[in-house]
Formats: sequence, structure tokens, C-alpha cells
Amino acid sequence: MAPKKASENSPKGQSKAPAQQKLRGTRQLKKEVVDLRTLLIHCAQAVAADDRLLAGELIKKIRQHSSRDGEWCQRLAFYFVNGLEARLAGTGSQLFHKMRAKQVSYEDMLKVYNFYLAVCPFHRASQTFANQTISEASVGQSKVHIVDFGVCSAFQWPSLIQRFGEQGMPPRLRITDIIEVPRPGFNPLESIEWAGKLLADYANMYKVPFQYQGIYSRYEDIQIEDLNIEEDEILIIHCMYRMKNLGDETVAMDSARDRVLKIMRRMNPKVFIVGILNGSYSSPFFLTRFKELLFHYSSMFDMLDMNAPRDNEERKVLEGGMLGRDMLNIIACEGADRIERPETYQQWQARCLKAGFEQLPLDPAIMKSVLWMKKEFYHEDFVADEDSGWLLQGWKGRVLYALSKWKVNGSCADQ
Repeated sequence: MAPKKASENSPKGQSKAPAQQKLRGTRQLKKEVVDLRTLLIHCAQAVAADDRLLAGELIKKIRQHSSRDGEWCQRLAFYFVNGLEARLAGTGSQLFHKMRAKQVSYEDMLKVYNFYLAVCPFHRASQTFANQTISEASVGQSKVHIVDFGVCSAFQWPSLIQRFGEQGMPPRLRITDIIEVPRPGFNPLESIEWAGKLLADYANMYKVPFQYQGIYSRYEDIQIEDLNIEEDEILIIHCMYRMKNLGDETVAMDSARDRVLKIMRRMNPKVFIVGILNGSYSSPFFLTRFKELLFHYSSMFDMLDMNAPRDNEERKVLEGGMLGRDMLNIIACEGADRIERPETYQQWQARCLKAGFEQLPLDPAIMKSVLWMKKEFYHEDFVADEDSGWLLQGWKGRVLYALSKWKVNGSCADQ
């Protein structure tokens, strides 16, 4: 489905507008981007200074030029100004928890997931990276145990199960999902049951011996004995884009993210696969954080505008229900309520080394596969590159996501 949808949504599959019209649209877009960015930064400065009169006037002006259905800069301004207004009113945490409490059906979640796979290569590349790494680590093994620090979506694993099934003599596969303490409106038992049934059906289809369990716990409180790790199985830890929600040193000096990495190290995995959202907008200083956030999400919304129709319903759900919720949290929440705290891949590299991991080199075959996929199915402005063993992905030169793999450093004492 993804390549077909990509060709429909991307510029490669759209008719080209007349050159004059395209040039005129580009000039208009640039003008609006500059105007709205300036207004948003001035408004953030007024909010930071608690200048309510000026902030109110700027919020009103931004609302006149923003729209959830317009060009990317107008859509971005629409959600940013919501955050600024909530911060000014002191209602950020209340609104954020209300948004988190909204339930999204698995059918709608799957539609948005497929939409995202179609318009950008980020998650497809993540799956390629993880599945190839797991396959290589599993060669000649009779038992494979994957501990997934994830969201219990189950979307990652069907392709891996198929790959194992096609080997002829597949290993016994165990998947343990570590499910975080849920938000209001989230039913962990229902999620575990749904994921387990879906994956068991795939395993039966491809005749792969399979076992699934879900553990409901905060990542930093996980007990290793609850994982039921067996001596004759290889253990693989998989964590994609979840570490950003763990507390950093501005929440507690002994940060939750360092504690979780040490727990992972004590599990003694053969391979630890990690994907991170690459961002610099975790500063405790509001204006610094706001400007970095503006740069990051400008790339995200521009990318969506170039690759998906503006009236696409899944795009609206992604922008408003998911990205909009994250932006509200970063702009309008502070302290423990601000749970979106991404770091750069360089910062995560230092954390992994400190926790007692040793980085494994990026497989050239994986890089080649990602570059081929990007060129074949996606817009030319998507970028993929390597730096210090990390597979970097982004849009128009800005790194948005990064992937790497690690093993336990045997020369380090147990953490």
C-alpha cells in the first residue's frame, strides 16, 4: 500500500502547475512564513514577559492569518498560537491531559499509520533497520526474545514474523511489550489483548512458534525478573522514539532516562536497537525552547504539505491530534507535566556510552536499502545520511530522526 499511496500523494504523482503559478505561490508562501514566524516569536516574548495586553493583540492577529486547513505555515501557526494562549491563561496542563484522554480507535490509528508510511520514509526505514538487525542477530538461534519498549501497536512485527517464517526453520519468537503507565482513557488490557491476537494470527499464518506478553509498568520501575528471560534465548531490546518522554536532569538529577538505560544494560541484551526523535527543544528556558520548536515543526509541516493533500483527513488527525498535542505540551506545560523532552543523537550517544553500551557499526546494506527506498518512493528532499554510526533521517537538511544499535560493553563493570 505504501508505495502506491506515496506515488499518489507525493509530487512525483501530481500534475505540475504552470511555472508562473508555482512561482507566485512560492513568493506568497515565503512572505507568510516570515510574517507568521515573526509574529509567533514576538508573541512568545510577550507571553514570557507576562505582557498580557501585547500578547492578546498578537494572538488575535495570528489567529486572523492562521488556519488548520491552509498552507503549512498557517497550519503550524494555528497550533502554536493555541499553545501560547494556553500558556498565557495557565491552562496548558489541563488542556493537554484532556487531549491525551481522547481515545483513538485502532482503525483510525492504523489509517494514520499507513498515511505516515505513505508520505515519508521515516518509519519504514526504522522498520527496515530494526528487522534487518534482529534477523542478523538471530541467525542460527532457536529462541529469540524481543523486549519492546514501545506503545503496544504491534505494527512493527508482522513483517519480521513473515521473514522468520520464510526461513524454513524459524526460531521460537517471544515478544514482551513494556507498556507505560497509561494516560486516562487508555485500556492496557485491551491493548495487550489486541496486539497479542494480531501477532498470534500472523505467527500461525507463517508457522512461527510464538509467545506474547504485555507488562504494564513505568519504564524506570520495570523488574527484570518479570521479563522471564531464559538462559538459552538471545535477548534483543527494541525502543523506537519513546525515550523522549522520560524525565531528564531538569526533572531529577538521577534522570529517568539514565536509570532506564542502566536497567537495559543489566538485561544483558545481544543487541539494543534505539530510535530517537532528534530535537533541541528541551531547554528549561521558554524562549529558547520555543524558537527551536518552531524550527523543528516548520520542517515537519513543510514536509507534510509537500507530500499530502491539504484536505486529507489522516493528515488533519496527525497534525491536530498528535503533533498538535505535543506542541501544546512543549509550549504550555512546565515541570513534570512537560513530558516531551527530545535530545539530539549526540546527547543520546553520550548517555548510552555512560550506561555501559558499546556502539555497533551501521550496516552498509541497511544504508543502501534506505537510500534506495527513499529514491524510489519518496520526495527528493528527504535525506538519509550516516554520522558516528547513526542512521540519520530528515527533510531539506534538517535531521529529524536517528537510529543506532548497541551491545553491552563487556569491559564495563555492571551498572
